[in-house]
This record gives sequence, C-alpha cells and structure tokens, in this order.
Amino acid sequence: MKPHITISTLDAERIESLAGVGSALLEELARADILAPQHMPPDVVTMNSTVRFEIDGTDQVRCLTLAYPKDMARQPDAISILTPIGAALLGLSVGDSISWPRPDGQLSRVRLLEVPYQPERAGEYFR
Repeated sequence: MKPHITISTLDAERIESLAGVGSALLEELARADILAPQHMPPDVVTMNSTVRFEIDGTDQVRCLTLAYPKDMARQPDAISILTPIGAALLGLSVGDSISWPRPDGQLSRVRLLEVPYQPERAGEYFR
C-alpha cells in the first residue's frame, strides 16, 4: 500500500513538462493531492526540499536535496526526481514509508525522518 502524498501545483506542472518522465513518476502525480504552494503542509517533501531518510534494513540515513535534473550539477548532495527513490520521496510526509525499486530490481523501503528545509515553509513559493 502506498502512502498518501501531497504535491504543489508548481511542482506538478514542472514535473509533467520534463522530457523523459517515467510512467512511475506520472502515476505518483496522478494519485497525489495537488495544493497551491502557499497551502503546502510544512512536513511534506516538495521539489528542492532537503530530506533526511533511512533505508529500512540498513543503518543508512541519508540527507539529500530533491532536485530537477537541470539543477543536479549545482547541488552537491542532490537526488534527481527522475530516479526511483527521488520519485518515491516526492509528496511524502514525515513518518511515511514507501517501497522503491533498486537498480538490481529488488524492492527497498525508505522512511522519511525529517524535512530540514522546504522552500514553501521558507516562503519561497516560486523557486
């Protein structure tokens, strides 16, 4: 079962316009609640958010910024929205878990621990 997700109107429009968006990411957008950036809950992962998450079954805790492909070179600790784990993180709320496919085809489960930075929470609605 997939957790409830929330995405801003701005993120949805920008992601849908990306060339090469995979069907899994489009499926995530289709099942999301879409809100205006000003109404985004502060604990939800949006584009350009810095997120701290753990991969279940490991001791791995990562802190990365969810980025558009064009911004990857400018973000030293970024993860692209076009990767399976990037697509899985978008729209999650703190405490949510979701499975995502690893490169070897096996599923891993990721749990969102914290959103240290979210543009909408900082008043940056059109970043």
